[in-house]
Amino acid sequence: MFKVRLLITVCVAAGLAAAARAADPPKPPAPPPPPPEFDKLKSLEGTWDAAIKMGPNESKGSVTYKVDVGGLWLCGDFQADLGGQKFSGKGLDSYDPMKKKYVTVWVDSMAPVPLLMEGTFDKDGKVLTMTGEGLNEEGKPMKVKTTSEMKDKDTISWVMYTVDKDGKDQQMMSITYKRKK
Repeated sequence: MFKVRLLITVCVAAGLAAAARAADPPKPPAPPPPPPEFDKLKSLEGTWDAAIKMGPNESKGSVTYKVDVGGLWLCGDFQADLGGQKFSGKGLDSYDPMKKKYVTVWVDSMAPVPLLMEGTFDKDGKVLTMTGEGLNEEGKPMKVKTTSEMKDKDTISWVMYTVDKDGKDQQMMSITYKRKK
């Protein structure tokens, strides 16, 4: 009789332990590490002053970059005053190892549609050229190109172009970024 009780107790205990393990939710998988190419973007973390030129007009702004979203994206928060008008934008930048390209998602206070871009660095790793499609002032699609030249670790020269129907670049604006110390 003692052996039967012991056997029942062991079975009940094993059953309870199995039920307790089954009640534990599975752990989510660990996020993948960022690809090595992401290090170029990660180096931009911090706050930068922005000197903006649009034709003859000049404005000032700033952007703060922070690595976020599982360590896989550089998130940018851009604020500026463009001729008395408040402007804000948010950017998400990463490296897509499947495409072998840098990718950007940009949204701002002037367009209800995101700008999606992709591109690569030149052979020296100093100039990132990105292309994509956005909306013009009339809400019609327009091709866009940007270049970001890393002058040094604290200075970036950024230029945005529209691409006309003949494939020629027309400069829209430029920004010189200086890292705040």
